[in-house]
Amino acid sequence: MFIMLGVRKARAVKTGKVNRHQAALDNRVWPEEVVKVSNNIANQFEAPVLFYVLCLVTYSINAAGTVAIALAWLFALSRYAHAYVHVGSNYVPLRLRLFLFGCVVLLVMLILVAWNLATGVVDPY
Repeated sequence: MFIMLGVRKARAVKTGKVNRHQAALDNRVWPEEVVKVSNNIANQFEAPVLFYVLCLVTYSINAAGTVAIALAWLFALSRYAHAYVHVGSNYVPLRLRLFLFGCVVLLVMLILVAWNLATGVVDPY
């Protein structure tokens, strides 16, 4: 996303769609194609942070089995799909469904971690 943001910003400046000096002081002057990517990058610091924590906890308690790995892949793929829609068509109903799907996967991951901790299925080594 950062590479795409750089490419889109450079293209906007090069084609004259934005004034560099105005953009340095006001992000609202960027064209929609740049704003989409910028907003998507901001989204990557929301729900995915919980995902990172859950992955670290899952690994640290030695609970990274097939189900946990499958859930992690499902979440990662949902984020790629969400990003694709977000920076492309930005069709909000589809984007929302993809976001909610990822949130449900995170919830199932959280329940799995809690279950492993509650039942003592934790290998300290």
